[in-house]
Amino acid sequence: MAVISSVATAVPPNVMSREAIKASAREVFGLDPRRLAAVLSIFDNAQVEQRYSALPLEDLVRRRSLEQTAAEYREHAIGLGRRVAADCLREAGMQPEEVDLLITVSCTGLMIPSLDAYLINELGFRSDVRRLPITALGCAAGAAALSRASEFVRACPGATVLVVAVELPSLTFQPGDVSMANLVSCALFGDGAAAALVTDREARGAHILDTQSHLFPDSLDAMGFELKDSGLHIVLSRDVPELVRSGIREVVGCLLQRNHLVQQQLSFLVLHPGGKKILRYLEEDLQLDRAMTEPAWTVLRNYGNLSSAAILFVLREWQTSQPPHAGAYGLLAAFGPGFSAELVLVQWS
Repeated sequence: MAVISSVATAVPPNVMSREAIKASAREVFGLDPRRLAAVLSIFDNAQVEQRYSALPLEDLVRRRSLEQTAAEYREHAIGLGRRVAADCLREAGMQPEEVDLLITVSCTGLMIPSLDAYLINELGFRSDVRRLPITALGCAAGAAALSRASEFVRACPGATVLVVAVELPSLTFQPGDVSMANLVSCALFGDGAAAALVTDREARGAHILDTQSHLFPDSLDAMGFELKDSGLHIVLSRDVPELVRSGIREVVGCLLQRNHLVQQQLSFLVLHPGGKKILRYLEEDLQLDRAMTEPAWTVLRNYGNLSSAAILFVLREWQTSQPPHAGAYGLLAAFGPGFSAELVLVQWS
C-alpha cells in the first residue's frame, strides 16, 4: 500500500502582512475612495494575516517584462524546490538515488526544461529516474500528484515517488489590472513549496486507500490563467464556492461508498484552503466540526492560498500540530481549473 511517509514545506524569505499589502494597494491601484474601501474590505474578509513572496513587496508592484518574470520564476522555483526535496528526503532517511519517479508540480510559471531536470542534476537523482511535470491542474495538482504517485507505487512494487510542488503566484500579480479576479488574488495567494515522499515501504504516515477525480460540468471559465503580453492574468469566478457546494457531497459519498465507509468514520479532513467561503461551505455541506478543518484555517491564516502546494502544507500541519490516531480515516480534497476536484482517501498509521 502506498504511504505518504514524509512531508516538507518551505517559504521564501519575504513576509507580507495584511496591513502592508493594503497600504501598497492604496498606492498601486489608484482607485476612487468608494471602490478602494470595498477592495480593502476584501483583504480584511479573506482571513489571511500574512503571506510570503519571492520578491520584496516594493518589487512585486513594479511592472516587469514577461522575460524578467520568467527568469525570476526559474530562479526561485529551483531554489525552493531544491530545498523542500532535500528536506523531505532527509526526514524520510532516504537518498535521491532511491527515488524512482519525480513528480514536479506548478501552475504559476513555465520552465523548459522543467523543474525536475534541474533537481536531478543538482541533488544527485539517478539519470534513469522517471519524470512527470504537472503544469496545468492549478490548485488541485498537489492532490492529483499524490494520486499519480500512489498508482505508480501500486504498479511498481518497491518503488518510491517524490512529489515536489512549487508555486509563486506573487509573480503573476498585474499592477495595471483592477479586475475583481486580480484584486481577490492579491488578497488570497502566497508563495511556497512543499514535497511529499510516497512509498510502499514500511513507514508511519497517511496510507493512500483510494483516489477520485471529478470534473464539474459547464465550468471551464470558473478558474485558470490567461497568458497575455504582460504575463499570466488570473481567471477567478465568484461562482467557485457555489460550484464546490453543488457537488462535493455526492463526490465524497461515491468515494466513501466504494470503500465501504460512511462520512461519520472520517476523523480528519485535509482541505485545500482555497478561501474562507470555500472552507465554510465544505464544513456546512459535509457537516464538519471545526476541529476537523482547523489545520486548513491555520494555513490560510499564516500562508494564504499556496495553490498546488497548499494541500501539502495542510497535511504537514496535521502531522505536526495534531497527528491523527493510528487507524483514523481521513480525506484530502483540493479544487482547481476545469473546474475540478481531486480527492485522496487515507488511513493514518
